Amino acid sequence: MHLMDVVTAYLYGSLDSEIYMKIPDGFVISDEIKSKPHNMHSIKLQRSLYGLKQSGRMWYKRLSDYLLKEGYVNNPLCPCVFIKRSSTGFVIIAVYVDDLNIVGNHDDIVRTSEYLKKEFEMKELGKTRLCLGLQIEHFSSGVFVHQSNYIEKILKRFYMDKAHPLSSPMVVRSLDVDKDPFRPHESDEELLGPEVPYLSAIGALMYLANCTRPDIAFVVNLLARYSSSPTRRHWNGVKHIFRYLRGTSDMGLFYSRGVKLNLQGYADAGFLSDPHKARSQTGYVFTCGNTAVSWKSVKQTMVATSSNHSEVLAIHEASRECVWLRNMIEHIQESCGLPSIKDSPTILYEDNAACIAQLSEGFIKGDRTKHISPKFFYAHELQKNGEIDVKQIRSSDNLADLFTKALPTTTFKRLTYGIGLRKLKDIASKETEQVSPMFT
Repeated sequence: MHLMDVVTAYLYGSLDSEIYMKIPDGFVISDEIKSKPHNMHSIKLQRSLYGLKQSGRMWYKRLSDYLLKEGYVNNPLCPCVFIKRSSTGFVIIAVYVDDLNIVGNHDDIVRTSEYLKKEFEMKELGKTRLCLGLQIEHFSSGVFVHQSNYIEKILKRFYMDKAHPLSSPMVVRSLDVDKDPFRPHESDEELLGPEVPYLSAIGALMYLANCTRPDIAFVVNLLARYSSSPTRRHWNGVKHIFRYLRGTSDMGLFYSRGVKLNLQGYADAGFLSDPHKARSQTGYVFTCGNTAVSWKSVKQTMVATSSNHSEVLAIHEASRECVWLRNMIEHIQESCGLPSIKDSPTILYEDNAACIAQLSEGFIKGDRTKHISPKFFYAHELQKNGEIDVKQIRSSDNLADLFTKALPTTTFKRLTYGIGLRKLKDIASKETEQVSPMFT
């Protein structure tokens, strides 16, 4: 992996429409124009500038046209990924605005970087170690992605860098609705004032939960619901997450080498996870090489009348994500000349037997299912087409359980390990043992 940065990327874009702007201060104008009021004149832009709404699109079009001309392949499924096969292998360019991650063997990366430098002013940043706040550690046994620097930064920002660490991100919720610490604010409770940075804390935690820390996805989703009316209870829940991060700041996702890179999915639903609004929770996670690559924890938008109903809704969401993941992986594999997963279905694990039986038979209008919309049986069509295969798994082994409910510490740690979360110090110590074995 090689990282390159485009210097002043937006200035390379050519405008597709006429745009005029006011004459800025310091702009040299002729004496003839000076005789008239300054506000009577404007200048026409020939190139895009930073600040224009269409600058990003114009830069992407310029880069895309330049790469496609050289034989790179692009697909609307993943428009910011460009792939080219060569006699020595392949090269993949992943674009994020002006940051270009180039993946391939050494010779292909050198040729690609030289080709880009012919057209754009580029900065060579070497092996990818820091990109978009993600820290990437390269080991002989695999690649480790974490955000320890970001965690340390937000802990200091919210004065939690010296807090006592905890072993789980949230307390186990009470079955008594009136004693649930995550219940909505009550009429006699005082709301937090603007001096408490609740919204900022939730935003900072959401970035973590979406990128490298799926272990806090459920509790962050839970606390984000009260952003408009937070109370002291909710703020204590946010501080609980910070204390958990204090003890696990070096935790991240480890993608090991030498394992079979098969895509697997796990789906689960927490029935009446929000008893105050009579809503359930959808949770799913997809792993590749036994490490999470996509996950989601979200409250369902409709009332589920049974646990079976909520599970059908959860599998529907997971199957939609599965279709996109499969299509993107197939495009990359076929463009790179690698073995494709097109002929083998993606296994989607679910722990509700009744839900699996219904999905295998399709929508049947009966007393138990007539209220469920047929569109939620989309997974049945995918099974018929051989794209997914829904299989039953024990609830204790369902990795998606992590995204639907608060769990005891031992169960929580087992599931986080199952989705590929590791500590940097543990990986580094294993790496040291392999390089320098102890002799007796």
